[in-house]
Amino acid sequence: MKLAYVLNTYPQPSHSFIRREVQALERLEFDVTRIAMRRAEAELVDARDREEAARTEYVLDQGGMRLLAGLLPLAVTSRFWRAARLAWRCGRRSEAGRLRHLIYLAEAARVARRCAEEGVEHIHAHFGTNSAAVAMLTHALGGPRYSFTVHGPEEFDAPRALSLDKKLDRAAFAVGVSQFGRSQLRRWADFETWNRLHVIHCGIEPDAFDAPQPLPEGPLRLVSIGRFVEQKGQMILVEALARLRDRLPDLHLALVGDGEMRTDLERAIAGHGLDDRVTLTGWLDQDGVRAELDAAHALVMPSFAEGLPMVVMEAMAAARPVIATYIAGTPELVQEGRTGWLVPAGDPDALAEAIAQAAETPDEDLAKMGRTGRARVFERHDIDTEAAKLAGLFRSAAARPPLS
Repeated sequence: MKLAYVLNTYPQPSHSFIRREVQALERLEFDVTRIAMRRAEAELVDARDREEAARTEYVLDQGGMRLLAGLLPLAVTSRFWRAARLAWRCGRRSEAGRLRHLIYLAEAARVARRCAEEGVEHIHAHFGTNSAAVAMLTHALGGPRYSFTVHGPEEFDAPRALSLDKKLDRAAFAVGVSQFGRSQLRRWADFETWNRLHVIHCGIEPDAFDAPQPLPEGPLRLVSIGRFVEQKGQMILVEALARLRDRLPDLHLALVGDGEMRTDLERAIAGHGLDDRVTLTGWLDQDGVRAELDAAHALVMPSFAEGLPMVVMEAMAAARPVIATYIAGTPELVQEGRTGWLVPAGDPDALAEAIAQAAETPDEDLAKMGRTGRARVFERHDIDTEAAKLAGLFRSAAARPPLS
């Protein structure tokens, strides 16, 4: 079966889960065409991401005039005007505005043409934002039926502005990455659409975590991985570390990632006198992330809003306990007292206390937590198992009559 994966920016350092999903589908003998609207702005440090970029078609590389020229021949068709009205209505709701949605329509015309040339039978998008809009408009222009995976939290923050209801009700099916995620989709989909809403977890490759390293010796070492943006909560983590300065003088944290808040974080770290206790590594490739997990006793994820973080899965696969906030789909994976600690989001005192408890926990108990987490994530998040579930949905959708 021929698929097209339609994405906004691909690949990106934080989107390795999409790469794993695509490659797992290819192992199931799906033929997958990668179509992204634009290239990543960040440097791709992982060779696997660079290989994916070489296999991806970029719509905006065509330039505005060529996209417009591809749209004009469709203007004589009734499908075009129905799709244009749909784009106009979605644009009226959106902060991005109507003009941006007409650009999405031009992008969709290009995607529809490429799907016809490649014999694509189904489109799948990741995220319910503009990639899902392009997939929906491609279908409205006469292209293949579509589905999409919603991760959150962006889609749950602005469902009306994103026309999430229209995207869900017109899709062959939609996917949440957790039970929590599917519950949020049900808030915006018509009841008749509920049977087309499913849970497919993001996956890891167990073979990449074949031999977990023993916990390091010495004082507690933590690692936190993610974009430096407000929702990831790294500023709260810095505040928690400041509260532990005297209680845990040898505590060390590696902050892996980068982003718009880097300068603010550096200022806060210096202001609290934590320069010798916090290392900012920048973005690392997959092997570098694994090395940081191996060097740590635990992962800490202080997010305010999430879907279900991949780094939590990777930490558990590396047999490391997790200290995370009690939000979204995280409690479906991290179990208090068994695989880690769960704390309220935005509470530096609670986060500091959980870190202190981790520091006071004997290494043999931390190791047991890690082993329990490893077994749990392998059971729930094996990429080949999850891709097989998604493959079944693609085949089932292909066998059904198109939605009217």
